[in-house]
Amino acid sequence: MSESVIADFVGKFNSEVAGRGDPIKGRIVLSQKRLVLAASEDDKLTIPLDSIFDIAIGQVPPDLGDFFDSTVTIAFEHKGKRLVAAIEAGDEKIEKFGTVLFKAVINGTETTVKERARVGGRVTDESFKTAKLFLAPGSVEFRRSDGSFTVDLKTVSDFDRNTREINGKGRPVLTVRHMKDGTAMTTLAAMASSRKMSILGRYLRREYAELMEELKDVELTKDKKEVLVAMYSTGDMDGMPLASILGKDSSQVSMILQDLSADGLVQDGADGPTLTPTGKVVASRHLEDVNA
Repeated sequence: MSESVIADFVGKFNSEVAGRGDPIKGRIVLSQKRLVLAASEDDKLTIPLDSIFDIAIGQVPPDLGDFFDSTVTIAFEHKGKRLVAAIEAGDEKIEKFGTVLFKAVINGTETTVKERARVGGRVTDESFKTAKLFLAPGSVEFRRSDGSFTVDLKTVSDFDRNTREINGKGRPVLTVRHMKDGTAMTTLAAMASSRKMSILGRYLRREYAELMEELKDVELTKDKKEVLVAMYSTGDMDGMPLASILGKDSSQVSMILQDLSADGLVQDGADGPTLTPTGKVVASRHLEDVNA
């Protein structure tokens, strides 16, 4: 294997290619171009990275047995067939390997991106520009010749996939609605490869679900929602007390702000309390609840 090795460890694996009933212990080696599952020198399965069309962590197809625990499952094309392989190791090792595998497949992918397609409610005249895509913990980075920009997943309120015509060709496009410097905006990213777009979507759904999982235990009462939405909607309040905007007692609002601060949704700013990036996402999700 001439290319650099990214990961090399011992674990258990099985695949539809091997047709084993139970997983077998062996060596898992990941390089920049391929993944090798080696039970022995004479028993190896080589999976080119460009043949992988899906990656899942913690999901094992029934046909590969019920013996797996912490896993990375890979769907790939092999000799004209679509097959799967499952890899098992310790929790921490699998988490790291899953992340490294996503990066190996996605990093450096050429995209066509429109950074500020919409700012607030205004559609801009920004054009699509070529950029290289890179994954980082909790974020996605787009590197262009005129500078890079990053989308922090904690600031994302929604994302979806559709198809748009770009330069006369229909391309899969990822639409990301997020916050940037306190402003709501939409970023569009197109790829020539629908395969890589699907894998990117899988990565984003997983990362985003983990971030939102952190909020599941936060109890949002009606009063908390009203305060969050008021702060989100008014932005710069020009010195007007939040209590006046809400029509509530100032001491009551102060107590709610303290609770929201403990929840990680509000922080102290130079001009008073402000929403954290996560607080902005949560507030945007409850706009209709309060306004209904």
